[in-house]
Amino acid sequence: MTAELMNGKQLAASKQAEMKERVAKLASDGIVPGLAVILVGDNQASQTYVRSKQRSCEKAGIHSVLKQLSAETTEAELLSHIHELNQDPTIDGILVQLPLPKQISEQAVIEAISPEKDVDGFHPISIGKMMTGEKTFLPCTPHGIIELLRASNVEISGKHAVVVGRSNIVGKPVGQLLLNEHATVTYCHSRTPDLRAITKQADILVVAVGIAKLIKKEDVKPGAVVIDVGMNRDENGKLCGDVDFDDVESVASHLTPVPGGVGPMTITMLLENTIESALNRS
Repeated sequence: MTAELMNGKQLAASKQAEMKERVAKLASDGIVPGLAVILVGDNQASQTYVRSKQRSCEKAGIHSVLKQLSAETTEAELLSHIHELNQDPTIDGILVQLPLPKQISEQAVIEAISPEKDVDGFHPISIGKMMTGEKTFLPCTPHGIIELLRASNVEISGKHAVVVGRSNIVGKPVGQLLLNEHATVTYCHSRTPDLRAITKQADILVVAVGIAKLIKKEDVKPGAVVIDVGMNRDENGKLCGDVDFDDVESVASHLTPVPGGVGPMTITMLLENTIESALNRS
């Protein structure tokens, strides 16, 4: 068996082409979706992510604003910027790039963003609505994973999904979205004994722990769908995921590559949330 590649880059390009048409139609009606990104400090990875988001906005015709603040910015100063953007009628989505400097509470920042502009889907109100299955802005990476599964014609309902990782950004919400799609969901984490015994039960295995090549073929049930959310560097400095791609490819039915799998879908769902926010105010 050789796994079918779940090409997030290709799916993202297709979706973003559709979005460009939607945005052009909105613009003809006098509505230009706007996304504001706040970057605090000079974290190189964050700067790379932000540039990628800005390029995607530009291609789609979405108005984007970047507020770049120093690493010494206080929490009060950052909250003041967020308040201004909450009141700005040209901005439909606000994203504060994480991680933040130590002096700033991430939770305080997330809660300061208006739920109507929470295109990251991190606000407690957004999370609460997601938990109860109400319409809301969904967290972008988990939402992108669900879209990848759908595009690959993977049946979710009735399947056993195992999520390795319990972060608020990926692990917890992707498990909830899989549950919303009627999967039976098991969460695993650093204190799970005999991890392999559980991952081998998974029909759908989502791995998001940040440990390079953690999952080997012995950890995977033959024919399982494997979603790799990791972004690491191997011993040669090459980008790799949490799944040993070359090893697992021979047992999985579907597998996401790193890079080019989940990552492009994250930005795509951010753009979709921003467009939906603009539609909500139209």
